[in-house]
Amino acid sequence: MQRSNVAARAGSWSAQHRKAAILGWLAFVVAAVVLGGAVGTKHIPQDNNGVGESGRAQQVLHDQFPQPANEQVLVQSKTLTVKDPAFRSAVQDVVGRLSAVKTVENVRSPLLPANSGEISRDGRSVLVGFQITGKATDADKRVGASLAATAGAQQAHPDLRIEQAGDASSIKALNKSFSDDFAKARTLSLPITLLILVVAFGALVAATIPVLLAATGVAATLGLVALVSHLAAVDQVVSETVLLIGMAVGVDYSLFYMRREREERAAGRDEQAALHAAAATSGRSVLVSGLTVIAAMAGMYLAGNKTFASMATGTIMVVAVAVIGSLTVLPALLSKLGDRVMKGRVPFVARRRESATEPRLWSAVVDRVLARPWASVLISGGLVVALAIPAFSLHTSLPGLQGLPSGLPIVKTLDRIEAAFPGGPLPAYVVVQGDNVTSPQAQSAIRNLEQRALATGEIHQPLKVQVNGDRNVAVVSMPLSGRGTDNTSYQALDTLRNDVIPATIGSVDGIKAQVTGMTAQSKDFNDSMSSHAPIVFAFVLAMAFLLLLVTFRSIVLPLTAIVLNLLSVGAAYGVLALVFQHTWAEGLLGFKSTGAVTSWLPLFLFVILFGLSMDYHVFIISRIREGYDRGLRTEDAIAHGIKSTAGPVTSAAIVMVAVFAIFATLGALEFKQLGVGLAVAILIDATLIRAVLLPATMKLLGDANWYLPRGLQWLPRVAHEPARA
Repeated sequence: MQRSNVAARAGSWSAQHRKAAILGWLAFVVAAVVLGGAVGTKHIPQDNNGVGESGRAQQVLHDQFPQPANEQVLVQSKTLTVKDPAFRSAVQDVVGRLSAVKTVENVRSPLLPANSGEISRDGRSVLVGFQITGKATDADKRVGASLAATAGAQQAHPDLRIEQAGDASSIKALNKSFSDDFAKARTLSLPITLLILVVAFGALVAATIPVLLAATGVAATLGLVALVSHLAAVDQVVSETVLLIGMAVGVDYSLFYMRREREERAAGRDEQAALHAAAATSGRSVLVSGLTVIAAMAGMYLAGNKTFASMATGTIMVVAVAVIGSLTVLPALLSKLGDRVMKGRVPFVARRRESATEPRLWSAVVDRVLARPWASVLISGGLVVALAIPAFSLHTSLPGLQGLPSGLPIVKTLDRIEAAFPGGPLPAYVVVQGDNVTSPQAQSAIRNLEQRALATGEIHQPLKVQVNGDRNVAVVSMPLSGRGTDNTSYQALDTLRNDVIPATIGSVDGIKAQVTGMTAQSKDFNDSMSSHAPIVFAFVLAMAFLLLLVTFRSIVLPLTAIVLNLLSVGAAYGVLALVFQHTWAEGLLGFKSTGAVTSWLPLFLFVILFGLSMDYHVFIISRIREGYDRGLRTEDAIAHGIKSTAGPVTSAAIVMVAVFAIFATLGALEFKQLGVGLAVAILIDATLIRAVLLPATMKLLGDANWYLPRGLQWLPRVAHEPARA
């Protein structure tokens, strides 16, 4: 008798110990949520998450020159100038109101000669600068009083524009915007997923189980992430990443498992035998797929960035939890419910699902693909390659202000400040270090730095110098031309780093200078992603190859999987370049093109898409291999495997595409790009790749699909579920 695999043994144990499996899962979820909530999540400080020169400079500021949150109030008129009494009176009113706020300090009036640089060239705009008391990291919680004072000044002077923007107010507004956006995504994703699953299963109870299992898995993971964060802090985006990936894989794994169990019941097996067969086949696919996804996610640890490392931790944990839940509590629930899992039937749909008939559309497609494999490869492969070609012109950068939701009032205020004071909202910060930065030699070097910077025409007033209490660090604020992350700003940064600093501070012994700020951080982050991407790509591809090699005992299948997955990722990159580097989709998706794709997105998409696409690939290839091992010819095994998995693969893909598409409706440009990239890639992967290119390629390869070199025959044979009696 053939020995059962790990998934089959786990499913059998859970079915025989239903109470222990179900209560154990609930206890695990409750404990994780309670403990995680009790300790809270420790996030990476914003000043401790940079890379390159800007990251080092930011760390110096954080350690030795604590920066309060800087705010500024724009006072602007279409007709009056700073010389008019009414305008000056309004400015004095703003200064007075802010000075009376307890959480405000260091209010700077542009009417004083020392602050004349905060008056625009045409005199119609001025900036009233100030700082929020306390630490900058939590200043968004104390900025409300100053916002109220600014709003009061606006009411008192309705003929002028009086608006506030800055570090704390921007974070407060953006956090609220992102929170509202993600609440919208969560609210829409659950009913959409449930509706698709009702159609997939034809019954309400069956549709509810994957959603509940995925949701509880996400909740438990968020609690575990909170615990782990006290060993290694995580980025704030981890919770949303866990939600996105956790719901996707959690629903997929349950869907694959349950559809196989229902298929076995429709074929005449009793409840126990059907559940065992599902555990031995789809359960094994879930295990292999989960390990492959985890291996792919681990590649983010090699990205050289704390944000990616925390994303890797979150996604690995949520996938592991989803696999454990699918192999334990899911078979326990199915054993408990039996055929009652089909309660709440949708009449017509339920009959089709219970009959386990192969989808007519995909059956017809697969038959034609297998009849003309060369034509199928050339046509579908040509389409995918054509979509991937624009990826070679992919341009990346951090979007800065241009990537923020354009409808937010504070974004409009920042745009107006940038127009009146070029570079004002996003200055570069030159961090000067030395034994005594107030010495005559150091002060002379800083003055030379300012003069030479202004002479370039790419760096503007107002220039500001601050010195810390130990007099070993000085910070020079220098507004750059451009919008912070465009080519104009990058050129100004290069001039500052390569020409201005070496010719001034760089020529003085014992003093060094490093540049940080939004522009420098974007440039350094971009460079870091470019240098680390080959390492991540190589790791993910190597791990996927090894896992598939061991699982399917073939050297050809892993190579085919890698090529096909690279094609789908390349097509996603190409679509991103077409949509977001040009302007034709602006009205459709509600964004303004920056001419670039967000720097972190290509690497993140590669890892996520490679992992998720392996879900389908492992599931389909496992079914094909299962047929081949039971004596089917390769061509017949391909047809059987593709057709029998078309239903659950299509349903899983529709769920993913629908959920990811919701992100394309959010306000921030980064989330739009993430949603479009994921949705397009999954759509292409589940149609052109899995339904056409995969069967056509395998048909052309024939028995070579199963080729394993003689030197690798020692690889273990994985047990499969025995053929039906």
